[in-house]
Amino acid sequence: MTKQEIMQIIPHRDNMLLLDEAVAENGKAFGKLRITGDEWFLKGHFPDNPVVPGVILCEILAQSACVLLAGESENKTPYFSKLDNVKFRNPVKPNDIFETECEIINKKGAFYFCKGKGSVNGKVCVTAEFAFALVDA
Repeated sequence: MTKQEIMQIIPHRDNMLLLDEAVAENGKAFGKLRITGDEWFLKGHFPDNPVVPGVILCEILAQSACVLLAGESENKTPYFSKLDNVKFRNPVKPNDIFETECEIINKKGAFYFCKGKGSVNGKVCVTAEFAFALVDA
């Protein structure tokens, strides 16, 4: 999926759409974001050694998982509701291509429970379990 196709599934826009491309296959979502070094979240984190903040990595994972909701998310907003067992293993820096792999492991009503990981060049940078609620917009 291109950014335009991703925007048909999730409501994120402008600086908060944190996926360049994504694909859903075999119940998993795979996403990519190229870190250019010009991102707003790198300007102060850290000026002489820019590193993508962990909370941004978690947001990228969540957006990636939402790609699995194609067809279910029209006129709905995914709200983060839980973040557990997050582990940051390696930094993500400018010129990296951050790749995600996420899956929905359970659903209960409007709540989706997921797990995911993000990597650069096959090296795991973050793993997490998380949930979100799909709420009427």
